[in-house]
Amino acid sequence: MTFNELNIIEPILKALTVEGYTTPTPIQEQAIPIILNNSDILGCAQTGTGKTAAFSIPILQKLYRNVKQGRDKEIKALVLTPTRELAIQIGESFEAYGKYTSLRHTVIFGGVGQRPQTDAIRNGVDILIATPGRLLDLINQGYINLKKIDFFVLDEADRMLDMGFIHDIKRILPLLPANKQTLFFSATMPQEIASLANSILKNPKKVAVTPVSSTVDTIDQYLLYAGKKEKTALLIDLLKDKSKKSVLVFSRTKHGADKIAKSLCNAGIGTAAIHGNKSQNARQSALLNFKSHKTRVLIATDIAARGIDIDHLSHVINYDLPEVPETYVHRIGRTGRAGNSGIAMSFCDPMEEISRLKDIQKLIGRKIPVLADR
Repeated sequence: MTFNELNIIEPILKALTVEGYTTPTPIQEQAIPIILNNSDILGCAQTGTGKTAAFSIPILQKLYRNVKQGRDKEIKALVLTPTRELAIQIGESFEAYGKYTSLRHTVIFGGVGQRPQTDAIRNGVDILIATPGRLLDLINQGYINLKKIDFFVLDEADRMLDMGFIHDIKRILPLLPANKQTLFFSATMPQEIASLANSILKNPKKVAVTPVSSTVDTIDQYLLYAGKKEKTALLIDLLKDKSKKSVLVFSRTKHGADKIAKSLCNAGIGTAAIHGNKSQNARQSALLNFKSHKTRVLIATDIAARGIDIDHLSHVINYDLPEVPETYVHRIGRTGRAGNSGIAMSFCDPMEEISRLKDIQKLIGRKIPVLADR
């Protein structure tokens, strides 16, 4: 199937062609017709399956037809997402797919001055991409009114729960009109998220793509046993291989991320770190340099990494095994995207991390092969 067969309008098809997209991913193929047909949707899909395009393309299409009949300054679509990085990434998608539609969007998040954001809202936007805290702040200040929302997207709902945003979401929901189309996406469906979905969706169509327990076939996975004190030397040794062109390294803690980055830089390996304690400008600069391959290695914590979307990421390295096994699937899913191959390497401390390894292997249904010759 092609995007043309999904009845996508010409301005968006033209933008998709410019971006090099011709064939929709499974979630796009399933979700776009449902959304165009005015139904609410409950989507279970992990990062890297193409869900941003799955909701942004049909929203742009439906808004484009409305805008041609006349426009005002009211916000028509709200996309709520947990992190600044992910909000920016979604904004870039709306920019790319909507470049020939004349639709206006803006992205708002905390940690930066609000003036440019409020100026954009005052000038009028059709689509607002927001993190919960800044959205509530600007609503309380009187800058934002959600009464004319036609589309509400709740993205990465499980991560919202992990980050403690569930109460903010419950404060935002009553501010939305009853007559709206709601698009709900989550990589996993714990009970609290399922209950939230049931409370806001009306007769939703359900779409599930790539269950969270599965790891993409194009990703080669390897395990390396290393004690806590051996891991940094092992990482440096691995990164001496220049064929590892773009490497995302996961650290369990912010302090750990900074410590790893400092050790790699001291070893002459171009490295940056991103986590919640970094300033917004520092995080964006690190991401930009990594995406443009000015920096070969990026050290990240799980939450900060949610907004990283790079098609040609060659390697993911788990410096620390995650405490939640589903997180392993999310992490390694950063590579092997868009049909490309990828390599995931995981360090395991045989004294402290064996139980985590067992949980991961139980979830994915296979043993990760040990890389003996490192």
